[in-house]
Amino acid sequence: MPQFRIAEAARLLGVSDDTVRRWVKAGLLTEYVDAAGRKVLDGAELAAFARRNADSSPDPTGVARSARNRFVGLVTDVTTDAVMAKVELQCGPNRIVSLMSSEAVAELGLRPGVMAVAVVKATQVIVETPAVPSAWGTAG
Repeated sequence: MPQFRIAEAARLLGVSDDTVRRWVKAGLLTEYVDAAGRKVLDGAELAAFARRNADSSPDPTGVARSARNRFVGLVTDVTTDAVMAKVELQCGPNRIVSLMSSEAVAELGLRPGVMAVAVVKATQVIVETPAVPSAWGTAG
């Protein structure tokens, strides 16, 4: 089973080590001791916890669409030229970058501080794992 130390779990969840320890103390996560005597969390349990407790802002558009990957956030930067633009959003812990026409940026009123929804509809998603398994979690 993949296992993660408290600090690793905290980084993955975007919280402090102390927050993970409080969750363990409250019984929300189960702490184990690995073969080396270190406190660890089960990877599958951690993934289920992350999914249950995902904190995302509600979508303000009220529009129904087939795309499931929707990220609500704030525009943090807009770079435009005569034809194209690069728009950066901070959606929770995720930085989303979109390339679009400068005309679209103007029509949408995109500028730093504006709330926006990034909708991702992709046929390919690349998934990577660390080159060294112990870099993030130990296989067990």
